[in-house]
Amino acid sequence: MVERLRELWAYRDLVGSLVSRDLKARYKNSVLGVAWSWLNPLLMMLVFTLVFAFLAGRPDVPHFHIFVLCALLPWNFFAASVSGATSSIVGNAHLVKKIYFPREVLPLSVVLAALVNMIVALPVLFLLALLSGAPVTPWSLLLPLPILVQLLFTLGVALFLSTLDVFFRDTQVIMEVFLLAWFFVTPIFYPLTEVPQTARLFGITLNPQRVLKWLNPMASIIDAYRDLLYRGVPVRLDSLLRAVVAGLVMLIVGYLVFLRYSPRFGEEV
Repeated sequence: MVERLRELWAYRDLVGSLVSRDLKARYKNSVLGVAWSWLNPLLMMLVFTLVFAFLAGRPDVPHFHIFVLCALLPWNFFAASVSGATSSIVGNAHLVKKIYFPREVLPLSVVLAALVNMIVALPVLFLLALLSGAPVTPWSLLLPLPILVQLLFTLGVALFLSTLDVFFRDTQVIMEVFLLAWFFVTPIFYPLTEVPQTARLFGITLNPQRVLKWLNPMASIIDAYRDLLYRGVPVRLDSLLRAVVAGLVMLIVGYLVFLRYSPRFGEEV
C-alpha cells in the first residue's frame, strides 16, 4: 500500500487534471455555471425550511435554515462523491483499457471535485449565518478537521463501491436507493437528540439514537459540522472519535479491496 501511495503521489498532476475536467463538465453549457454550487444547497435549504419549519413547525430549532444548511453541504459532498465515484471506473473504461495509471486516480478525482464544490459553497453559509444573527465563533476555524475526517470516510466508500461496480453493474442503481434511505436516517432536517432512545423492532428493544451514532458515521460527522458552524462550540470528543475511527477503517478496507481487484479492471470493463 505504501508503494502504491507513492505512485499515486507521482500521478498528482493527473489527479489535478481529472478534477478540473470533472468541474468543467459539471457546469458545461450551464447559464449560471459555478453559481450552482451556491444555488443548489440554498434552494434545498429553502425547501426544507418551508416544509419543516413552517408546514411541520419546528419552533424549538432557532435559525432552522442555518441548522439545515450546515448538514446539507457535507451531505451533498458525500452523496455527489459516492454517486459519481461508483461508476468512475466503468465510465472511464476507454482509459482503463488503453493506458496505465493508478486506477484509484478516477474515484479520487470525483471525490476531490465534490469537495471543491462544497468549499466553494461554504462562504454562503457564513454570510447567511452573519445576516441571520446565528453564532459565528472562532471555533469555526477548526472546520478543516471534520472536512478531513469526512474526506477519509467518503474516499473509503468511493474506492469500495467503484470496485464493486466493475463486477456488479447493478451497484449504481442500488446505491441511488440506498443513498435516499441513508439521507433520511441522517439527522439533516432534525436534531440527533430528537431521535427516540427506545423503540421496538421485530420484538427487539433498541436504542435508535445510539444505533445512529454508532452505525451511521455521517450522523457523527454532520454533528461535528453543526458543533462548529451552528452551535459555535468545540466538537464533542465522542462524536469526533467515532467519526475518525469510522473514516480510517472505511478508508483502509476500501483501499485494500480496491488494490486487491484493480488488476482485473481492464478485462472486466
